[in-house]
Amino acid sequence: MAKTVAILSQKGGVGKTTTAVNLIASIGAHGKRVLLCDSDAQGNSTSGFGIDKRSLKYSTYDIIMNNVPARDVIITTKFQGVDVLPSNMNLAAADLELVNIKGRESKLKNALLPLYNNYDYIFIDCPPSLGLITLNALCAADTIIIPIQCEFYALEGLSQLMATVRQVKRLYNPMLDLEGVVLTMYDGRLNLTQQVVAEVKKFFPKKVYASVIPRNVRLSEAPSFGMPVMYYDKNSRGSQAYEALAVEFLKQNKTR
Repeated sequence: MAKTVAILSQKGGVGKTTTAVNLIASIGAHGKRVLLCDSDAQGNSTSGFGIDKRSLKYSTYDIIMNNVPARDVIITTKFQGVDVLPSNMNLAAADLELVNIKGRESKLKNALLPLYNNYDYIFIDCPPSLGLITLNALCAADTIIIPIQCEFYALEGLSQLMATVRQVKRLYNPMLDLEGVVLTMYDGRLNLTQQVVAEVKKFFPKKVYASVIPRNVRLSEAPSFGMPVMYYDKNSRGSQAYEALAVEFLKQNKTR
């Protein structure tokens, strides 16, 4: 039975999709069966695995809005252990189209249910907003991972984000829990970085991963080649950081 993890941030540019693609690739390389459900209309995690989002027959939009079986949408990638439910700009309309649909918050969860026995982990790359697609992701998830960049505005909006998570937990998904917080764009030479780390650890006691993700050119380059960084440059600092994060994640979930 798969554990479902939503990777969530209401802010763009914090390393959310970078974390989704590279953490999933590293977990797959450890022999786990992993599904990425791309629920961001930008489709960046889809293209991050080398999938052409412009030529899709079906996408995540179709499993949510048109009841297309998820198994008919899944794309098996060339990367070990990783399958993808791809996304494209069609999904941008779903937030509006879901408004008047009964049970709108559970559409994604119901679509993913038939897949649970096929994978060890299902990761959902959420859009950088707190709309109905994100609500669907939170209703489908067992836990959430929050990437936070080590910059001045790091904690801005986190109170609203966590208030949304608490509301979803109270109204729709009482089992929803925080898996962990990933510090991204880390530069240990800067005093500001140390200050942000201290604040984040105060905000999320015992939930911040020891593995941190540095600023790294290879991490930025890899998506343009349609591959996770571990396949683009395994020896880069970015690749080693996500490998360490994957090991830490799997150790915390060693009973699975």
